[in-house]
Amino acid sequence: MTEVIASRDNERVKRACKLRDSGARRAAEGRFLAEGLRLCTDLAQRLPPEEVYCTQKLLDAHPELAALGGRHFLVSDAVAAKLSDTKAPQGLFCVFPRRTKTLEAVRGGGRYVCLEHIQDPANVGALLRSAAAFGFAGAVLCGNCADPFSPKAARASMGTLAKVDIIFADETGQALAAFKACGIPSFAAALQNSVPLERVDTQRLPGAALLIGNEGNGLLPGTVAAADKAVRIPMAAGVESLNAAVAGGVLLWHFREV
Repeated sequence: MTEVIASRDNERVKRACKLRDSGARRAAEGRFLAEGLRLCTDLAQRLPPEEVYCTQKLLDAHPELAALGGRHFLVSDAVAAKLSDTKAPQGLFCVFPRRTKTLEAVRGGGRYVCLEHIQDPANVGALLRSAAAFGFAGAVLCGNCADPFSPKAARASMGTLAKVDIIFADETGQALAAFKACGIPSFAAALQNSVPLERVDTQRLPGAALLIGNEGNGLLPGTVAAADKAVRIPMAAGVESLNAAVAGGVLLWHFREV
């Protein structure tokens, strides 16, 4: 039986808001809050929702939402406004399990994108989306990366959070060691002492790990030095760099057939 929540001060609503706002809370509970019709229904194809919060208006327009798993709550517009991270809430919110893996999940022959200190959640989400689009097995988030389960990152990923392995590492060196142990060559995106991307023959590679660095500073010098090869994207004269998500998309596309 669907429960009705009309008060913004409801304790369950408060807990859901904490999942929305706090990365530490998401990690501690192993859950995250997603918002929006497209995002929630895409995620629900691979992740079982634990809680579903929906307005009557949206449920009337999309009666199929009643078939989503988990515990269902019918919420007022005021409650939806409180749960929402956007200015114009659609009226659907789901709590999903926050599924992550360790570096032990890295497998030989696989393709991985490795992010180092990517701080913009929109960039993290977009890179996850590209990784899924080009068939990569997983994304390794190293150091101080934005939380991929935050509302902004989840929206940018367009539901692909459940389509690639999400792996966390304290330091990039740990990820590089895992790739090396599995015989996966690593490629660092860097402007200096690097080869143009088109000179990298991907046809005979035993997997690939693509290293992408911080939006402002790029990869740490030690990370570039430790990688098997440094690569760069050829650009027109006078243009020094690309947005991290755009550069990552180009790199992921180039290595799509490894």
